[in-house]
Amino acid sequence: MSNVSNTNLAETLDLISIQFNRYFSIFIFLFGTIGNLLNCLVLSRPSLRSNPCTFYFLISSIANIISIIFGLTSRILSGWHMDLTNTNAFLCKFRAFIMLVSRSIAFWLIAFATIDRWLSSCIEYQRRQYSSLKNAQQGTIYVVILSSIFYFQVLYCYDANMSLAPLRCYGKTIMCRLVTDLTYAVVTILCPLLIMCIFGLLTISNIRQMHSMTSSQSKLIDVNENNKKTLKSTNPLRGRRKRIDRYLRHVLFVQIIFLTILTIPQVIEKLYTTLTMYQRKSSLNLAIEEFIYNFVLLLTYLASGMPFYIYTLSGGNTFRNALMNLFRIDYRHTLFRTDLKLKAIENTSK
Repeated sequence: MSNVSNTNLAETLDLISIQFNRYFSIFIFLFGTIGNLLNCLVLSRPSLRSNPCTFYFLISSIANIISIIFGLTSRILSGWHMDLTNTNAFLCKFRAFIMLVSRSIAFWLIAFATIDRWLSSCIEYQRRQYSSLKNAQQGTIYVVILSSIFYFQVLYCYDANMSLAPLRCYGKTIMCRLVTDLTYAVVTILCPLLIMCIFGLLTISNIRQMHSMTSSQSKLIDVNENNKKTLKSTNPLRGRRKRIDRYLRHVLFVQIIFLTILTIPQVIEKLYTTLTMYQRKSSLNLAIEEFIYNFVLLLTYLASGMPFYIYTLSGGNTFRNALMNLFRIDYRHTLFRTDLKLKAIENTSK
């Protein structure tokens, strides 16, 4: 009886895994692709793109789109047993390399954005000078090159038609899996998250120091004829930049929390699966491991698709206003083109 119940439970978990790949993957694909495309449109607006932190967010969104397209497409097709990467070695290697490199780029650029926020909040003028668009562009180039180098071994290690693995397209030897899993765990997930946490705390410390210095300094005031004290008006452009900086810090901290929650489970699961690769396991244990693997894998794609919604919901009016302005401009351009077409039709009819 226990064997029958275990078999039934294993079949149920396999069925749930298939349904996850079929439908939840489609939801995340649409959710993430649309969100990151809107991110690219909004963050490339003239009012935001000159900020180095915004540049990191923009390129990270592009990397997230690539990761979602190359990663989730095969997940969706596998739900209908149509995934060519399971049987074609070249497609397996190419898809794994692009997906892992793009995800590493996305994570490291968020880590660099955290460092940029720390630099911009420093009291020392010399450190604040390092927060520049030029340095952000150079940092992005370094991240792309190093990420490609770290995952170059995937082109050798990954292979199709793997039977004793969570996926048919996976590392072909225990050493390959250990190298790939450790690279993913340490280089792509843990190191960027550690940097985000450290420099996030340093940024909070800098902000507190600046607030204490501001409160200790005497405020510039004017006294009118009625002896009423009024604060001097500040530079509007400077105030606007400060609002953008506060918005970027806030959404960055929220994004760090979600990235940690949604990516750490996969790191733990991948290392466990690789370390217990040659242990004898029942069909029920294998089904449970495959179910957990598929679930935590989809959570990582959910993390890649969430930035736009984090920026919109937790970023105050700065991002939402830029988004609404984008829609207004597109709507005006559409009306303008429609008017031109109608006038052209009227002229030709005359």
